Amino acid sequence: MATALRFRPLDAFYNVLNPVPFGFFVAALVFDATYFATAEVMWGKSAAWLISLGLLFAILPCIVDLCRVWLLRRAAVVAAARVSSLLKFAGIVLAIFNAFVHSRDAYAVMPAGLWLSIATVLLLALGEALLAVSAEEVAHG
Repeated sequence: MATALRFRPLDAFYNVLNPVPFGFFVAALVFDATYFATAEVMWGKSAAWLISLGLLFAILPCIVDLCRVWLLRRAAVVAAARVSSLLKFAGIVLAIFNAFVHSRDAYAVMPAGLWLSIATVLLLALGEALLAVSAEEVAHG
């Protein structure tokens, strides 16, 4: 069954901005793992900056996701979209705690900073994977 494609500016805006914070959080995870292995302070401080930038760029996609999944009354919003939204929101909350952990002295960041970075990336990835797996197929054309 083919459904008609409709242009939704809110969805387009969300699809453009949503991957940006994930990239920052993955980079912060890589930097945390490098800091854990080398104990070079630069990696810990760089991870703190990446987490802060990820949170800064996560503001707009979170607001758009809140509007399109929870506030707009669409029949097309499925349960998987709501669960995905909750998982991504939980990941952002963990990233906020991670930013507080990374604001401490560089030697006090490990191992909590690494575990929070892993949990943040896993929650965000799980939320996106759940949404990708549950998406209904749309015929184009």
